[in-house]
Amino acid sequence: MPGYVALVLVHLHFPEAGSLKAKRKELSSLKAQLQSRLCVSVSEVDHQDLWQRSTLAVACTAATATGADEAADRVERFVEARHPEGVRFESAVAPVQELL
Repeated sequence: MPGYVALVLVHLHFPEAGSLKAKRKELSSLKAQLQSRLCVSVSEVDHQDLWQRSTLAVACTAATATGADEAADRVERFVEARHPEGVRFESAVAPVQELL
């Protein structure tokens, strides 16, 4: 089965957030932009109960490993442009057949 999946973990820090509501407002906007502009799947996967931290999992697919890697790079550039301080990334690309 052809195809590749890229997974990007986005570790965010929100120093200005004074409440969960403030953090969720920023996260909601970022998640919606990633989904609509980059056509990726996004979910908050860690630190849901902390005011100033969050970890998002972003998944994208492509026909080639290079395409998946480029999609992961686009995600990182997009997030970095909106949150230049306090962001860290981890990413991996794997063939779909390896995941099944």
